[in-house]
Amino acid sequence: MNYKLPTKAIICAAGLGTRFLPFTKATPKEMLPIIDKPVLQLIVEEAVAAGVTDIILVSGVAKRPMEDHFDRSVELESELRKKGKDKYADMIRDVAKLANFIYIRQKGFPVGNARPILNAAPILSADEPFFVFFADDFFRSKVPRAVQLLESYKKHGKSVSAYFKVPVSEADKYGMANPGEIDQNGTFRLKGIVEKPGADKTPSDMAASGCYLLTPDILPIIAQEKTGVGGEIVLADSLNELAQNGEVYGQVIDGIWHDTGDPLKYVQALVDMTLHDERYGDEFKEYLDNLY
Repeated sequence: MNYKLPTKAIICAAGLGTRFLPFTKATPKEMLPIIDKPVLQLIVEEAVAAGVTDIILVSGVAKRPMEDHFDRSVELESELRKKGKDKYADMIRDVAKLANFIYIRQKGFPVGNARPILNAAPILSADEPFFVFFADDFFRSKVPRAVQLLESYKKHGKSVSAYFKVPVSEADKYGMANPGEIDQNGTFRLKGIVEKPGADKTPSDMAASGCYLLTPDILPIIAQEKTGVGGEIVLADSLNELAQNGEVYGQVIDGIWHDTGDPLKYVQALVDMTLHDERYGDEFKEYLDNLY
């Protein structure tokens, strides 16, 4: 069956990034670099690879650098071309052409990771699915995470979220999937998400990643603004309700998950991505081998 495909993606980027202070006093955590690209650009690129044309960035205060990054800088392009650096001029021009960017200031209470979806809801189409990304995690993978979710959606036409496997000893750190039978492609019917259950109570070894392809039938559930632990409206709670009354799917992502919201994990992501970069990988590996 042919289902309507997503053209819009919401990126939730309103966090303060307190774990990266003082860096984040003036620069959004979403602009932390992975070699020469900010994390935010990596997420935009995976969305575009899945057919997204409109990126809705829901942000907070002091986030202007994100807008500047995805805008044209004609003066800089001109200076680069004068110096014969056409490659770099083309590069920054192409960043601005990745998608149509829409910027929304997050507002409303209660807060929570579902609030950006409510802020962006007036822009969404009533009959079209949409992506939601949290702005601090991504995968190193041959096939972008968003594309893997899209392939799963094409089979069922239902909301689908991304998961990665973790040791059960770490189940107290993540939202863990309660899955049905997992097929050969890593797709499963999602019975629910259990928040940080711990090793003894986790229903699986699959942790939630910050990427969702959602159908519009979840919007009325989120709009109820039901609060959970901490008094926030949490997307996982709405997914659980949707799963109880309909169908929701999960997809185990083929790739290596990275979290850039934590300083140590950010450094690990940077090391892994550099080691696998075709420009710098070999030389960086040699450096590490000879470091001690």
